[in-house]
Amino acid sequence: MTNNFELDTVVGNNFRNVKLWFLIPPLLVLFSFFLYFSLSAGTNFSDEYVASQKALFYFLNSNLSEYPNLQFNLTQLGDALIFYPLVIIFLFYAPKLWQALLTSSIITLIVSAVLKRFFAVPRPAAMFDNESFTIMGKTLIGHTSLPSGHSMTALIVITILLYAFMPKKIIYKTAWILLFFIVGFFIVFSRVGVGAHYPFDVVIGSAIGYLAAIIGIKVNNNVAWLEWIKNKRVYPFFMVILLIWAFLIVKKIVALNLPIFYLSLLSLVITFFIITNAYVKRN
Repeated sequence: MTNNFELDTVVGNNFRNVKLWFLIPPLLVLFSFFLYFSLSAGTNFSDEYVASQKALFYFLNSNLSEYPNLQFNLTQLGDALIFYPLVIIFLFYAPKLWQALLTSSIITLIVSAVLKRFFAVPRPAAMFDNESFTIMGKTLIGHTSLPSGHSMTALIVITILLYAFMPKKIIYKTAWILLFFIVGFFIVFSRVGVGAHYPFDVVIGSAIGYLAAIIGIKVNNNVAWLEWIKNKRVYPFFMVILLIWAFLIVKKIVALNLPIFYLSLLSLVITFFIITNAYVKRN
């Protein structure tokens, strides 16, 4: 492991290129939904919200669920316990990236809790005949559909990675943006494929996740509160954290045995050995 953290400098420089006007697209998406439903004639928001996308939900769920293994694996990436290990190595190589990630995560935790309670939209399984569409995994019947928390989490990670390693040349930049757009699309809409959310849930959740990621990046541009991680004396603490994290994923493997869990576990194991090796060499 390098001592001069060149990657952290690269990430920091790329983050400084993120502009405040990047907040406009997700804000327009959220405003459009607010305007549409505030001007609609219905008096019951939940009923109207569900009815307005019922056909689209059935269409997407029917088509996406034709690939059940893919959908059920992809949807796990909305779980921070599974997705974050895939980028855990950057905690030690590029703490700047994790500053933005942690800040954004706190924002979305608060926003998600508030909005889910405020809107209290019933999940698809609570509104539709469960035999009429595909449900994978646990059947969710709570009034917590809007917005999709999994979509928020996925978009935070995707957006931060997108801007952290944005290429300079326009042709590579275009390909990079397109790649992350496609990956993000399939991850968030897997929530519809497994029958856990309506289409608008994931669109709104994605917009909030992107918005939180941009805010997380901007507020951390001139601070370095994770700088202490560069001190290898703290590595034993993280070794313990990684072991606990790995144990939690092993429990998921025992319960579901999904390939995506093994990928997360492998990322944790690799990171564990990298920082262990770095710590041993220090001493």
